[in-house]
Amino acid sequence: MPFRVLLPAAVLALLAAPAAQAQDVAAGQRVFNQCRACHSIDANGRNGVGPNLHGIVGQPAGQRQGFRYSANLRTLAEGGLTWDEATLRRYLTNPKDVVPQGSMAFAGIRQEQQLNDLIAYLSAQR
Repeated sequence: MPFRVLLPAAVLALLAAPAAQAQDVAAGQRVFNQCRACHSIDANGRNGVGPNLHGIVGQPAGQRQGFRYSANLRTLAEGGLTWDEATLRRYLTNPKDVVPQGSMAFAGIRQEQQLNDLIAYLSAQR
């Protein structure tokens, strides 16, 4: 008898839980194409309007040689800002949420799947 009660409850719990969205590196590369206007991602690649993003995941902010960061980002970097997945997720959704006076002119990614895929792609660039 207890099994009959637990099984429907377990099914309901699974249905109510948010579905984990798989990350797709190839799809993330396509999402990154909109970033290419300002950023490169090649190992030893040049900075553009924005810094080169190769290996950025897990790195301290504001550390790319030869790139002139905004005063706001430099201050946050001195305070320990790191481009971990949580910070990237917030930044890529709304850059001004993380760096309010930053110079990045990008409104942000609104689709959760695109965000997941882009972070997977950035994470794979080591």
